[in-house]
Amino acid sequence: MRAARDFVLVTCEHGGNRVPAEYAHCFRRWRRVLATHRGFDAGALALARAIASALRAPLVASTVSRLVIDLNRSLSNPRVWSDATRNLPPADKAHIVRCYYQPHRQRVIGLVAKAIAARRRVVHLASHSFTPVLGGVRRSADVGLLYDPLRPGERAMATYWKATFAEQAPELRVRRNYPYLGKGDGLTSSLRRLFPWDSYVGLEIEINQALVVGEPAASRRMREIVIATLQSTLRERAR
Repeated sequence: MRAARDFVLVTCEHGGNRVPAEYAHCFRRWRRVLATHRGFDAGALALARAIASALRAPLVASTVSRLVIDLNRSLSNPRVWSDATRNLPPADKAHIVRCYYQPHRQRVIGLVAKAIAARRRVVHLASHSFTPVLGGVRRSADVGLLYDPLRPGERAMATYWKATFAEQAPELRVRRNYPYLGKGDGLTSSLRRLFPWDSYVGLEIEINQALVVGEPAASRRMREIVIATLQSTLRERAR
């Protein structure tokens, strides 16, 4: 018989723009880019830490720049490497995978597998953020909830969470599977291939960087809203 209380796991794949010293030479002309949305998800790590603290949930986070290697992409995806690292020798790439990519992935997989083995249902929340304008087009959302519509648990949670945002923070524009599709290549998608839908629920939350960068009070308020609506959603799931 499965325990009623969910096992919540929080991750952050793009928490910083750190470049390991041994690869600094690859980024001599990339300093400005590293500080942009291409280098990391601004505000995502602060949100992940706040959620994990409020829910007393484990947090698995990385501060290595996605331009070194993108932890949210499969190794078979050409975009796992950036233009700065794509042409590195195979030995260097293998070292990056071994030291920075695999530890993050294996830690997450291990925590999920252990919880499921203990007959607990996993709710995995991956914290991300997105740039307000991409390619000259302004994004039309403040919060995105990414999930796989074919997974009933994910669909139900995203639907209820969006409704809870509408009740508690109606000023926010919350959209499902925006600005990206939740079933696209990513950590949650890879975990769905490993674990059944009734044991693993994986959602990515995407916050508009305009709301989490700049004014500290506004950023803190945004984190409080996310946590409050998430707590209400998890309580509903437990009923």
